[in-house]
Amino acid sequence: MEKNQTMVTEFILLGFSLGPRMNLLLFGLFFLFYIFTLLGNGFILGLISLDSRLHTPMYFFLSHLAIVDMAYSCNTVPQMLVNLLSPARPISFAGCITQTFLFLTFAVTECLLLVVMCYDRYVAICHPLRYSVLVSWRVGISLVVASWACASFLALVHVGLILRLPFCGPHEINHFFCEILPVLKLACADTRLDEAVIFAASVLVLVGPLGLVLLSYTRILAAILRIRSGEGRGKAFSTCSSHLCVVGLFFGSAIVAYMAPKSRHHEEQQKILFLFYSFFNPMLNPLIYSLRNAEVKGALRRALFKESHF
Repeated sequence: MEKNQTMVTEFILLGFSLGPRMNLLLFGLFFLFYIFTLLGNGFILGLISLDSRLHTPMYFFLSHLAIVDMAYSCNTVPQMLVNLLSPARPISFAGCITQTFLFLTFAVTECLLLVVMCYDRYVAICHPLRYSVLVSWRVGISLVVASWACASFLALVHVGLILRLPFCGPHEINHFFCEILPVLKLACADTRLDEAVIFAASVLVLVGPLGLVLLSYTRILAAILRIRSGEGRGKAFSTCSSHLCVVGLFFGSAIVAYMAPKSRHHEEQQKILFLFYSFFNPMLNPLIYSLRNAEVKGALRRALFKESHF
């Protein structure tokens, strides 16, 4: 005779089990990082909207990257900050699944946007005379809309597979937000299909795009080295190196998080890895683009110059 199973209606996010003092210290540190992330990405958005010289497809892509980074932080960090002050607080099943869906949507969107930005740089440097045709505003808007749509669809597939599973206990998620991998561990059924889809999706949106990015940058580097003007070469290196830094940070941490063998990583190490992947990347992106991008620094100087004349 089968036993009745009580379905889980809420989860407990365990977060970081480091003690009250360390949790308080982390709360202060992460809160500052969170504010810096919002201000930094907001600064990028404001600068792009105010400076007409940045009204190009490249900075249209960058503005959407900033929006994704802000959304990342707003989706995961507030819950983490609350748990640091009041550990083991419950989150409803619906709230947890919603957080998972949003995180996956933003993650895949960022992957695709980084590939789109790589395509933009490839055309600008390797085919400059055809840039206005190959990366027109119409093409740029279509690529961004397609990135958001594909990401939302893929996230919906993952969430649909999760919702078909029964969750009958335990209900403690050993993570600081409802990430899909620790959520699947709590299912009271076979999750091999979900894991196979996650791996296939990782190949599709991580390994494949990263290969395209590396191939494109090989050709971009060859084209840059053929530029005779020192100023032109420096500008090209400045723009591309900033993008390559962001790509390396994001794809590197994501591939290790989703595709490395499970036995190599303890759960606490996995949490630190996801902390870098979902928290520090959004904070570092505006800093990288501000310090490494000559046009962004020029726009900042123009904005400050205008301000000083009022």
